[in-house]
Amino acid sequence: MTDTATRPLILASTSVYRRALLERLRLPFTVQASDVDETPLPQESPEQIACRLALAKAHSVAALHPHAVVIGSDQVADLDGQALGKPGSHARAVIQLHAMRGQTVVFQTAVAVVCIESGYAQTELAQVKVRFRDLSDAQIEAYLRAETPYDCAGSAKSEGLGIALLERIDNDDPTALVGLPLIRTCRMIEAAGTKVI
Repeated sequence: MTDTATRPLILASTSVYRRALLERLRLPFTVQASDVDETPLPQESPEQIACRLALAKAHSVAALHPHAVVIGSDQVADLDGQALGKPGSHARAVIQLHAMRGQTVVFQTAVAVVCIESGYAQTELAQVKVRFRDLSDAQIEAYLRAETPYDCAGSAKSEGLGIALLERIDNDDPTALVGLPLIRTCRMIEAAGTKVI
């Protein structure tokens, strides 16, 4: 049996944003991509998508490393129940930001922690309400040209210039909007068998 103080930690994500957030905890960890299909299921709500995918990513990697504590996470931008994922292109980012200007968007950020050996599996959802400014077409275009946030749910990087798009942020876990709610993550990985401090 692995000592709980030394149980290895794996981030089941290749996201540079999640990796940078997890590095704040000063814990040794490795990164391994999951092989999860991220296509939403029919009639699935944004929060259901985020929770299902976070858990599936963690389970996918944990199956290969049963002694490890594995973190999976997923984020979906929720505009009145409509899921907005990563735009992937300039044209789709323009469409997303046009739809979100002057609106409140809920970023559904799920984190799942799985350790097969200890029998731990938990998923938590951090909801971040973000009010977007009523942006002009020119402001949207200038932002997208400057930051190219095509790999971010909702086309905005709040940790960068994207903060200028926002009027207000309401949440209880300040890192959730970037992609990994660390307050919840700390609690969960300790429960699974990896000491944080």
